[in-house]
This record gives sequence, C-alpha cells and structure tokens, in this order.
Amino acid sequence: MGRTWIGAMLGMLLAFPAWAVEVHDVRLWRAPDHTRIVFDLTGPAKHKLVVLQNPDRLVLDVANTRMKGGVGPPKLAGTPVTSLRTMPHEGNGLRVVLELNTGVNPRSFFLGANQQASDRLVLDLYDRAPQQQAVATKREQHSDKRDIIIAIDAGHGGEDPGAIGPNRQREKHIVMAIAKELNALLQADKGFRPTMIRTGDYYISLRGRRDLARQRQADLFVSIHADAFNRREAHGASVYALSTQGATSTAASYLAERENASDLVGGVTLSDKDDVLAGVLADLSMTSTLDNSLKIGSKVLRHMDSVAKLHKTSVEQAGFAVLKSPDIPSILVETGFISNPSESQLLSTTAYQKKMARAIHAGIRDWFLAHPPSGTLVAWQRQQNGQQYTIARGDTLSGIAERFKVSESDLRNRNGISGEKIMVGQKLLIPTS
Repeated sequence: MGRTWIGAMLGMLLAFPAWAVEVHDVRLWRAPDHTRIVFDLTGPAKHKLVVLQNPDRLVLDVANTRMKGGVGPPKLAGTPVTSLRTMPHEGNGLRVVLELNTGVNPRSFFLGANQQASDRLVLDLYDRAPQQQAVATKREQHSDKRDIIIAIDAGHGGEDPGAIGPNRQREKHIVMAIAKELNALLQADKGFRPTMIRTGDYYISLRGRRDLARQRQADLFVSIHADAFNRREAHGASVYALSTQGATSTAASYLAERENASDLVGGVTLSDKDDVLAGVLADLSMTSTLDNSLKIGSKVLRHMDSVAKLHKTSVEQAGFAVLKSPDIPSILVETGFISNPSESQLLSTTAYQKKMARAIHAGIRDWFLAHPPSGTLVAWQRQQNGQQYTIARGDTLSGIAERFKVSESDLRNRNGISGEKIMVGQKLLIPTS
C-alpha cells in the first residue's frame, strides 16, 4: 500500500509542470532612442525572440518559467508597445506577446544576478527612426563666437539606481536633481551652452555617455555622482579625473571599480575594450586633456569646499571608464556619501542640491572665463577687452583679479573703482591680461 501511495504521488507530480523560474516583476523605461523592458527572474532562464509583421509584434518564449501571481504589465504610454500579454507555453514555459504600433529593432539578452539586482531578462526595442534631440554643436554656430559646450552627465539611471542610502534614497534621483540645477545655471550664462547626457530615468552605458559628449562636441564633460562606501562613517565630497597609471589612493581605486561596474547593473555587455583610447594615451592631446581635467577639477573642488566637507582636498585620479575621452577634459564629481546617514539626508534636500550645483557651476565658470577655447564668444570678448563679470555674493576684487589672471590695479582702473566697496549684481569689465 505504501508503494502504491508513493507511486500515485509521483504520478500527480509528473502530471503538473514544475517551474524552475518565476518572473517576479516587469519594469519598463523609455529612453530617447529605445524602450527597455526588464523581466526580473528568480533564476537563469533560456529564451527565444521571434519578430512578426503585419501586424508588427514580438513573441518572447522563456523556457521553464511562469509569471508570479499579481504581476501585471508596466505602463506602456509613450512607447511603441500597445499591449503586453503573457500565457503558458508548451506546458512549463512562458510566452510573452508584445503588440506594436510601429516596427522596432529588438535586442534581447540575459543578465546574471549581482549585488544590486536579481537575474534578469532584458528586451531593448530600438526605434527605427530615432528621435533627434535639438543639440547645439560647435559647427552650428559662427566659428568666431560659438558657445562653450558643457556636457552634464547625471550618473546611473533606469535599471541602475546607483548607490542606495539608509532611507532608500537612490543616487540616480539625487544626481539628476543636481544636474538639472547645473543645467539651468549654465543656460543663464551668455557664451555657455549646457547639454544633458541623460534627460530622464533611463540607463546609458559608460561608453555611450562619452560618445554623446563627443558627438555634441563638448568642451567639458562633468559626471555627477553620490559616493558610497562599506563604512558608514565615510564622508565628504570629492572630484576625480582619469588616471592612466593607477589610482592615487585605495579609496579612488575602490570608487572607480564600483562606478565601472554600473554597466553590469545597467545591462550592458562588457565589450568596451577602449582600443582607440589605448592608442591615444601616449599622444600629446591626451596629456593636455588630462592636465586640463585636473585644473578644472581643482577649480570645482575649491568652490565645493565652501558648501560641503571635502573627502580629499585635491583632485584624485583613477581608471574611471566614463572619463576616458581622449579629447574632452572630463571630471567626475562625488557630491557626498549617500551611504553616510547624515550626508544622505543632506543630499536629499533641495537646498543642498542647489548649493552643490552652484559650486560646480562656479568652478566651471572660473576656468572657462580665464581659459576660453579659441573661437568662442568668451574668447572673443576677452580679445575685445570687453569681457563682463557679474559680482556674486562673497566676491572680492582681489579674488576676481586672481580668478581672471589680471592685476587688481588694472581691474580697478578699467572700472573706475577707488575703494573696496563692490555690490552683488554689479558688472565689471575684465581687462585683457
């Protein structure tokens, strides 16, 4: 009788499919040129993608997998997907059918689990006619009076939340707020033109961020982040530049390794070997780029010192993949440690985000007003002896003179100033050095 019972139970188990994997969430992000759909899995799974036409649709078959109860489709508004349906397939598999309102170029791949995410099946739907963003480039402007173009990169995004604070604050949201504030400040500066690398909550590969900056012919690439470390007491803001010969500290090496790993979280195959960069590093242009990166970083760090505690008082260097542009000065700004409870709270406030953006902005302005690229409006103004500077809170005549590399006496004579009194909002003409 015992054997009969066991046999009956085995028969019942064999009669029902055994799923090894469950889909426990479905998430979607829209980027300017593609839509990403992510299926969060409880384990690895094999899949097959079929493209159908008339009407346009995609069929995704996932072996030995089922949908977890209660998991519904993501919001599809603003994407080429009009509906997403799931159903059992071949006994113990899952079929996902996506109805489309236009043709797309799809790409699907599996991502193994890491420290921040479970196993995932990623479906990228690339637009066949990508939306063209209105981006001002150097060639679109008069050659002798073009704007200085600043590429602003809000780190992480979409699939990759970045570091997560004690109260679940997400780095990607904090740095986007700072980036938007910096963008607004630069838009108000005559002779400067900011361009946002990431404009919404979606992920761009590290190489893709550099490529966008180069496509837009940026004069500076600034990547904004919020630091994290395995010790909660670590604190302070920092500025980093690329190193081609190893990191300047253990902390810099740790941070570069963590930031470079974001492609694993964001869902990018690690095929970027930087072959082009390797051949350029010995070139004098790269040497000049690195030198300017360090000098601009120092200017930014000096202004950050007035609004935040500094983790390091000088610009550090490490092998950050996002900074590997051979011809664009590039810096990475860590605005504080989101892993530190007190700094995490500070980073989450609008007031601190604005202060940090103003500090980064002041450092960038300091450098480019004193060292404008040739062919820019700012350079032309200097040549015409007509460059203007608007006095800000905390400015002094000696500080302004030092900033623009002119003598204080020349600054006084050019503007008819005899005493020490200057006013916020007052405009000064900067003499040619």
